[in-house]
Amino acid sequence: MLDYVYGQDEIVAPFVAQLIPHCRRGFGPNVKTIGVIDSEGWLIAGFVFHNFEPETHIIEISGAALPNKKWCTQRTLAHIYQYPFLQLGCQMIVQRVQASNERLLRQLAALNYAFVRVPRLFGRNEDCVICLLTEEDWAANKICQRFKHHLVVEDRVERAA
Repeated sequence: MLDYVYGQDEIVAPFVAQLIPHCRRGFGPNVKTIGVIDSEGWLIAGFVFHNFEPETHIIEISGAALPNKKWCTQRTLAHIYQYPFLQLGCQMIVQRVQASNERLLRQLAALNYAFVRVPRLFGRNEDCVICLLTEEDWAANKICQRFKHHLVVEDRVERAA
């Protein structure tokens, strides 16, 4: 069984940063995180919410997990997406992904993300895909429709702050 931790930004953010090459310098101030803990109490995945723009209701998300760990469940997806959409009221989230990371791009496509390819954003030899997920596209994805993650049920929404 997985568990989730909030408020451990000083632990989860560096964990995620070390697993993503373009994030190794960190995420800056004012981040919020969600950590995924396995049944033995180990941090196996984490998600960092950063660059929040309250005027436009957009936030950036970066996430990473240890290899060969099972963390991506419908419950984990609820934790990840309910925070920006239901708690913060974001209208869109942004995620930057290396164009060579085809596996992650396929997973994000299944969640209804839209993609914009930007040449060389990760350096001379690495393109970036800006992945965009609007609130409406999130609510329309198959997982939300099946498990009703997009519906506001106060006792189900974990509070990250």
